[in-house]
Amino acid sequence: MQVDGRVAVVTGGSRGIGRSIVLSLLRDGAAVHYFSRSAGDSLEFFRSEVDGADVTHHAVDVSDEDAIKGAFEEILTARPGIDILVNNAGITRDGLIMRMSSEDWRSVMEINLTSAFLCSRAVARHMIKRRSGSIVNITSVVGKIGNAGQANYAASKAGLIGFTKSLARETASRNVRVNAIAPGFIETEMTDKLNDQQREQLVGQIPMGRIGAADEVASVCLFLASDASSYITGEVLTVGGGLAM
Repeated sequence: MQVDGRVAVVTGGSRGIGRSIVLSLLRDGAAVHYFSRSAGDSLEFFRSEVDGADVTHHAVDVSDEDAIKGAFEEILTARPGIDILVNNAGITRDGLIMRMSSEDWRSVMEINLTSAFLCSRAVARHMIKRRSGSIVNITSVVGKIGNAGQANYAASKAGLIGFTKSLARETASRNVRVNAIAPGFIETEMTDKLNDQQREQLVGQIPMGRIGAADEVASVCLFLASDASSYITGEVLTVGGGLAM
């Protein structure tokens, strides 16, 4: 086990890629606190999948600075420390620039980028003081190559890449590592909405010829969260079947 006994916080952990990340960390022995607006069936799911799972849900809107601060204070009161932070929360509000509202721009920036800043700030001093910690930011291939109709999403994810590299430089001398994962097209609730023609066009862009699975992202996250990646910081690992090569 690579993260056995460590404490992890995962934002957007109730579904999609975040759900797989939480499950992967739990299976490897971590105690996981995850944020989402509502738990849904996630708590029951995690406890049914992992016997004795040490998992806690926090009803947190990650665009709310006070809610984030309160959640981290609650965790650090209950736990000796936080070893791993995964900034995974993200939304889309797609539309061509001519029709994109200011609110669509702001909401995507707040959830996808500002929340990573707020959560990282909440743990950075703590991790630096302990001279230990791993922060993993979930960005996107869209942040590297762009995508028509997703100017807000692409900008937020590109910003997350710059944030990752800057924070890595600030914290490396204190043995706190900061890395990012850039998933390509992954099977989630969003891809479930694609019709056959859209799916075929999508797969046609991917050199490996298939859409990825959420657990393929989660396994990379586990690697970056653990000591197996102890000499890696400031990197962006693309998990996209060759889409952004």
